[in-house]
Amino acid sequence: MKEKTLIEMKNKVESMTNVIQHLIMEVTRLRELGVGTLETLKLMPGYEDALEQLKQNMIKQQEEAKAKEDEKEKLPT
Repeated sequence: MKEKTLIEMKNKVESMTNVIQHLIMEVTRLRELGVGTLETLKLMPGYEDALEQLKQNMIKQQEEAKAKEDEKEKLPT
């Protein structure tokens, strides 16, 4: 390969490395923000009740989705 091509490839790799490092730092910040938010919510009154309600809603949604899937299987094709 030509030296110019190798230099361009090296620059592109360095540029991609910088972008990936930035993305890793951003993901780390977002994870810390999410954990902090969750810990804050846990300290709020009514957290346990809200969590139980979310669980019930999830169970209900899963049951409805399964019922719809069962209906589709019963339909003649």
